[in-house]
Amino acid sequence: MHLPTAEVLPLTAVTHAAASNMVPDYEVKLLMNPTAVLGSDNKLKATVLSTFAMPTTVTKMHVQFLDKGTKDMYNAGWSPRIRKTEGEDHFELTYKKRYNITSGNIKAALTTANADGFDSTTTPYDAQVEWGYQKQTLSISGKNSASDSGYSGMHLPGQSDSRAMLIHKAPDKFNDWLYDGWGADALASARIFGPVLAKRSIGTWGGVKIYIEVWPIRDAVGTGIEYIVEASFKTGSETTASTKHDDLVTFLQSKGWFLAQDSLKTQLIMDRY
Repeated sequence: MHLPTAEVLPLTAVTHAAASNMVPDYEVKLLMNPTAVLGSDNKLKATVLSTFAMPTTVTKMHVQFLDKGTKDMYNAGWSPRIRKTEGEDHFELTYKKRYNITSGNIKAALTTANADGFDSTTTPYDAQVEWGYQKQTLSISGKNSASDSGYSGMHLPGQSDSRAMLIHKAPDKFNDWLYDGWGADALASARIFGPVLAKRSIGTWGGVKIYIEVWPIRDAVGTGIEYIVEASFKTGSETTASTKHDDLVTFLQSKGWFLAQDSLKTQLIMDRY
C-alpha cells in the first residue's frame, strides 16, 4: 500500500534583494590663496581670469543655512540651505546629508548611506563625492525649489519665510531622520546662518569646465571678512577626478596660487554666524 505523496508547494519569496548603492558624481574642490589671486578690490586678478579663459563678468549666488542655535541638524550630518542664483527666477532648496570618507574608501561610505536608506532607488536625492585637497566627503542632496515671487533681485527670505519654505518642501528622509517630523520640528525653531553673497567665474582648464568662487565669510573674530577662493570642477568618473585633482594641485602650485588646506565653507558659516 502506497501513501499519497504530499504535494510540495513552491515557497513564496518573502525577502527582496537589497537595492544597490547610489552612483555618485565627483566634484573636486581646491582652495586658492586669496592674497595671490585677488586684487585690492577682492576680485580675481586679470592674470587668473586669462589663465582659465574667464570673462570679467561673474554670477552672484546668495546663500544661507538654517539650523537651531544648538545646531541639531548640522550635528546630525544635515545642512538645509536656501540659495538664490543670479538670473534664476526661484530659490533653490537643498537638504544635504554628509558622510565622511575614510582613507579614500568611497564604497564604504556609500554602503553606510545605503544602510540609512539612501540607495540607487532613492529620490529626490543625488550622491556626490566632494574631493578636497586631502579630505573626501560623500554628500547626499535632496533638491527642491520655491517661488521667489515678492522678492527683488538677489534678496533671500527672512527667518519666518525661510522656515516655512524648507518645511513645506522637506523630503521624507530628512523630515523623518530621527523620528517622524524631526526635520520640520528642527526647522520650526531654526535661525539663519549667513547669508553669504558669493561670486562665481566660469572658464576652462585641461579640457574641463572650471569654476572659481569667491566667498566673503565673516572672520573668526567677527569684525571683518575672510575671503575663501575655491576652484572646482565636476566629473562622472572617479579616475578622472583623481587624475585631474592631482594635475590641478600641481598646476596651481606652479602658479603660486595654491592653498594647501581643505575647503570647509559650510563649517565656517555654521561656526561664525
